[in-house]
Amino acid sequence: EVQLQASGGGLVQPGGSLRLSCAASGFSLEDYAIGWFRQAPGKEREGVSCIRSGDGSIYYADSVKGRFTISSDNAKNTVYLQMNSLKPEDTAVYYCAADSAWDSSLSGLRPCGYYGVNYWGKGTQVTVSS
Repeated sequence: EVQLQASGGGLVQPGGSLRLSCAASGFSLEDYAIGWFRQAPGKEREGVSCIRSGDGSIYYADSVKGRFTISSDNAKNTVYLQMNSLKPEDTAVYYCAADSAWDSSLSGLRPCGYYGVNYWGKGTQVTVSS
């Protein structure tokens, strides 16, 4: 059974840090790109970051460049999103998803899900507030 389990969300003050984890089961990270998405109340879903561990391709949205870092531990079949210098506008539910079509041709240009998402995980709430 394919599953994606996101965790690590919480309440943090502006300027603080959180690390989100996306644990995958039922498939290998070498076969899929994993993307992080977020959706704030009243806003459209935004592709935040994406990684394909097989070739090291990575994407970051402009809104998080320089603050967020995505990484992959294939041994643990887990993708991480290190979020630093958090801002109130980062408040959202964060989701991870698997995308078999995203590849190096989209690296740095388009988020995961550009051609569609194969699997979604449940979200984890991130709240940045003083």
